[in-house]
Formats: sequence, C-alpha cells, structure tokens
Amino acid sequence: MNQTLRLKGEFNQKPNSSRPGPSTIPAGAQVTADHLRKLVDDLARILDYWSGVSLVETPLVSVYYKRVIAKSNRLGKLLADGRRRPNDTIVGAKYAEGPKHVITHCVSKASIRRSADLLLACARVLEGEFNGWIDKEKLDRVNNGEIKLRTSELSKSLFANIVKDACYVERFGVELSREDVDDRTVVTFYDTGTGARELLRRIGIDDLTIRSIDSNTMVLSKDQVKRVQHEAPYLIAMAVSDFARLSHDDFFERRDDIAPLSIPSPSTEPVIGVIDTMFDERVYFNEWVEFRNMLDADIELQPKDFEHGTEVSSLIVDGPSFNPDLDDGCGRFQVRHFGVATQGRFSSFEVVRMIEEVVSGNQDIKVWNLSLGAEAEVHPNFISPEAAVLDRLQCEYDVQFVVAGTNLGRQEGPRRIGAPADSINSIVVNAVGADGRPARYHRTGPVLKFFSKPDVSCFGGDADKLMCVCSPTGAQFVRGTSYAAPWIARKMAYLIQVMGFSREEAKALLIDSATHWEGREGPLEAIGFGIVPVRIADVLDVPDGEIRFVTSGVSEAYDTYSYDLPVPLHKGKHPYIARATLCYFPHCSRNQGVDYTNTEMDFHFGRLCESGIQPVDNNMQGEEGLHVLYEETARGEFGKWNNVKQVGEVFSERLRPRKAYFESGLWGMSLKTKERLNGHDGDGMRFGLVVRFKALDGENRIEEFIQRCSLRGWLVSKVDVESRIEVFAKIQEEIEFEE
Repeated sequence: MNQTLRLKGEFNQKPNSSRPGPSTIPAGAQVTADHLRKLVDDLARILDYWSGVSLVETPLVSVYYKRVIAKSNRLGKLLADGRRRPNDTIVGAKYAEGPKHVITHCVSKASIRRSADLLLACARVLEGEFNGWIDKEKLDRVNNGEIKLRTSELSKSLFANIVKDACYVERFGVELSREDVDDRTVVTFYDTGTGARELLRRIGIDDLTIRSIDSNTMVLSKDQVKRVQHEAPYLIAMAVSDFARLSHDDFFERRDDIAPLSIPSPSTEPVIGVIDTMFDERVYFNEWVEFRNMLDADIELQPKDFEHGTEVSSLIVDGPSFNPDLDDGCGRFQVRHFGVATQGRFSSFEVVRMIEEVVSGNQDIKVWNLSLGAEAEVHPNFISPEAAVLDRLQCEYDVQFVVAGTNLGRQEGPRRIGAPADSINSIVVNAVGADGRPARYHRTGPVLKFFSKPDVSCFGGDADKLMCVCSPTGAQFVRGTSYAAPWIARKMAYLIQVMGFSREEAKALLIDSATHWEGREGPLEAIGFGIVPVRIADVLDVPDGEIRFVTSGVSEAYDTYSYDLPVPLHKGKHPYIARATLCYFPHCSRNQGVDYTNTEMDFHFGRLCESGIQPVDNNMQGEEGLHVLYEETARGEFGKWNNVKQVGEVFSERLRPRKAYFESGLWGMSLKTKERLNGHDGDGMRFGLVVRFKALDGENRIEEFIQRCSLRGWLVSKVDVESRIEVFAKIQEEIEFEE
C-alpha cells in the first residue's frame, strides 16, 4: 500500500482580467416587438396590482425566465432601481416546471415604470428599423457599429442590454403564497425594506406573541398564517411546518445472549459532539459521555426518550466492541451529548435555538453528529430552517456536522430526504445493507434540484443483517441512517483531531475513499459519491500503483492556480487516469431560495497544453472562446454552485497512456471563485483538494513523483499514521511545572 502524500506549496492568485463585451443573444434566438409589448403589458398589470396595496411601500416583481438562468444572463438593466443594479434587488428564487427560474425582485414603482418605458422604446425601434424582430447577427452588427440606430430614445449599449434582458424572460408577474398549513409554521417573508414584525402589526397580528429565527423568519400559528395569506399573500417567500416528527428507525428485539461489556476510564481520546434525544447515564460507558438535557425542566420524559440518543452515543464511544466486523481502527471516542428532543415531535424553532447555543458554547468540538431527522420531505424550492442554521454555524465556527440521511420508515417510497439532511455544508450519510446496496428504508436527494445529497453511505443495518447498539435496557439490534452516521463521524474526528487534517481536507479524503475507479456503486441520489470503507487505513492509504496527495489553499483572488504538478512520464506519455475531489464551505443565503450558496469555485484540473489546462472532465466553464453551456447543464454535469466537486475518469481496459503536451509532463489545477451576490463572501475561503492517479500499467512510481515534486518546490511528506498518533498523544499530555 502507498501512503497518502501531503503537498504544501504556494498557489498563485490572479484577478479576473477579462472584461464583458457588448450585450448579445444566443445564436438562433430572436426577440420580437410583440414579445416586448407583452412584457410591457405584464408590468402595467403589476403596477395596477400594487396601486391597490398600501401595506408595503416597495413592490415585489417576479421574473419568469425561459430556463434555469446563469447569473450573467439575469436582468442587467430592467428592474434596476436607482443606483441599485437588478442583481442587488433580488429577494428570492425558485424553480417552476421545466425547470425554469422564477426570480423575485423588490423595486420601486418608478423602476417598474422606467422598465416598461425602456421595453416600449425598444419595441418601437424593432418595429421601425428591424421589421419587428432582431436576432444575434443583427444585434452584433448594431454593437460593432455596422448598423446605426436612428432613435434618440436609446443608446446603442442600452438597446442591446434591453434586447438581451428580454430574450431570456418569459413574463413578469407577482408570486402569491398558496401553501396549505395545518400546524404552527415557520414563515420567511420577502425582504421589502420593512421589518417583518412591523408588517405583521400592520396586518393586525400582535407581534408580542411572535418568536423569530431572524429578522424575516417568524414562527406563526395556523390562524396567523392564514390571516397573512388572506391579507398579504405576496409577502410569504417560504413556509414550513414548525413541528416535525422524527423519521422512523426500526427497532428489533432485545438480545440477552450478548456478554456484558466493560470499558476503561477515558483518557486523552478525541471528543465528538452529539445532538440527539436523551442519554441514559446508567449504561456501562457512562463515564465516557458528558450529558446535558437542553429541554425545559417541566417537560416530562418517558423511557423511550432515552433510547435513540443512548444508542447513537454507544456507537461513537465503543461501537467496534459489539460490532467487531465494523471495527474501523479509530479506537474509542469521548462524547459530549446534548439532549434537544424527545422521541416524538419536535419544534424546528426550538431545535434551531438549542443547536446554536450548543455549538457556540462548545467551540473546542470540531465534529458534531446529528442523527435526528424529520419524517416530512424537504421542500424542493428552499432549504429547511434547521439546515440553514447548520450551514451558517459550520462557516462561523469551523466545525463539521455529520447528519443522518433520514429514513423511509413506514412510508411508501421513493421519498425525498427530510430536514436537516438538506444541509449543504454537512456530510449527509445514507445507509446500505451488507450487500452494499441502498438500504430498503433509504430516502433520496438531490436538494434544490442540483445539490448532491447524500454525500456518502455506509452500513446502517438492514433486514438481512442488523447493527448492534447499546440501549438503556441492554443490547439492541437496529437499522437506520441514524446508526450509519456515527461511523462517519468517528472517521471525520479521527482525520481531523488525530491525523491533523483540516475539515476541508478530511471531507475530501473521505469522499475520495468512497469513490471507485470503475464507477459509482449505485445511484448518486441514493448513495452519494459512494460507500466509505470500513477501515480508516483504507481511507488513508491507496494500493501500489496509485498516487494520492492532499493539499489545501485559500482563495484570495478570482483565479487560484498552480501549473506546476509534475506527473511521471513513461515513454513520453502519462500512463495514468486521474481523479480530483474538491471541498469548501461557502456562506449561504436562505432568502435566495434555490440560489442558496453565495460562492462558486469553478474547478479545472488536467494536463497542461498550449491553451492552458486540458480538463479531465471537459469542463469549459470560464474558458475563452465559443463554449455554449446552458446553466442547467453546468449545474447538473459540472456541479456548478455545489460545494463538493469531483472530476475524473472511469477505468477501462481499453484506456491507453495519454499524450504529454510538454516534455516536463506538467499538470495544472485552477479554481475560479465567483460570487452570486455582490458581496465578498468568497474572500479568504479555504479549500481542500485530494488528487489521485492510477497507473494503467500497474507500475509504482510514487518515489519518482515525490522527487519530481520536491525539485519543483513542493514540500512533500508522507501521511504516517503511527507518528501522528504519537504527536496527538504528546499534545494531549498535561505538563506540570515545578514551583
């Protein structure tokens, strides 16, 4: 086996030097005067609608696009509001059937009137100078000055901008909430510039009875929601029930033929945080668990409220002792266990509040296990409040959540995952049976149409083979994603706290280890990137004939790159196939709906050629030249806006060594950081990258690779497990100073 290598070196940083050219439209597209006049009529109806509304000062206008739209093709001039560009006025985004983008703006009535005037002026130009329509060829001739506009109403550039805006827009309208509610509900209001509490007071709802998650997200009763829907249905951006029922885990018979276990006292073992139901302190490993009940003291607890949480913590502390075939080699872990729910229903508002309190007050814990999940499916157009809080906390406190993928229970499948398994920054874990197939109770992703969830899978028990846990009443045999997640939490804690990897590197290593050269073991929406090996040694080491290295960096400019990776050659060619896994933790904005992540790292990796990098996945995003790539394709095939990117090749006996474009045999990697909003959320964003090569001829050239990297200025070290364990032990020692 070959050890994983750690490469340290400087990534180059380069600002975006390209400048946008004149506005144009796609080849084959046409914009007609009739279409422009229909858009004018839409805006007139919207102005008429808002003329009868006195509750808010600033209207909401929804743009219905013809397809999933790239940021560069969103409105550029229409719905600009004074000095605010259209992108600055966006307050929400969702998908309609197609899928198609529906993006909601909050703009003044003056902005709507000006937009209608511009469309009307543009329509008159098309009718008077272009026979009522224009295509790309004609518009390009206007842009280059070959065709001179005779109008004095529009400049050449403004005319081109309006034509481009109208090309992608199907219609304008006002979105009205029609969500059915039958319980207390978490409601997110569009940001209209007037606080949500003030708006509720204007509607006649006493805000003293309202609890808030943030300035625009409130917990309302069923009657209060219905009143808002009646008085101001345009205000509601998202609504989800505040009460969730835990996704069902199947419990089986208690076994009395399991020998009683004993355990030594804890020492310097790493600590994993657990957020779950209650913990029973009578179990044999109670000394290893520090427990705190976060619920109100008046809540009466039942024996069943202690089962799930105790079982989850038993796996984290001592799971291999009663599941020897699942021994991961990670040893035992201490647990800090916080009880935030009972076995029945729980309040999203209360869980969100407690999770925030727990994580902010225990910042020494780097890995958190959350095996609670809702029975209801996540919404296709927005992230759950629980998941949004997890995503924010992971950015603020440099922690990693490991979340169970939720269970089908007694429901009929297929069924989408439940909250908080829609957390983008978390590692979401699904379960497989002993045969490696998705467990019968599994639920599926993706999230918001294009975000890949779950991330990985591991054994969680199934009807053919169950998992042993320690319950308050003794050994129990169970199945569920709740019992798969702790095994991944153990590995993440080992990689971060014992092996010294950053959370970005550890996550990338875990995902890389789950991926096979021959292709995915099951559907992405069911098992994620793959099944994580049982043994931590199989996560850290690779077979002879393979080279794997981990590196990391920080994005400080538009392009973070290195063109200095010397991959070994044989007879002037690269006898390898390659794979790379990138992980980063973006800030997210729940109020942006389906456009949830604020930052994108467009990842390019491959051989260097005359024009730059020849990507192994043929990713042409951001490359110069004519590369028509629709946004839906970029999101679906290249993971655009996803925070985990994996690019690579599938092994086949027919593959042959690849051409080296230069004698040096250099490869390159480039990460182009792009912002969704106009802030600087990507500044200083860290990333972890794992790159893996497989020799087609089976030859082991790792020492040659190390030597070539060292000669090019990389600091190369082997990831040695034994030495890292010694270092960890030394760090944990308490030093007593002589007086």
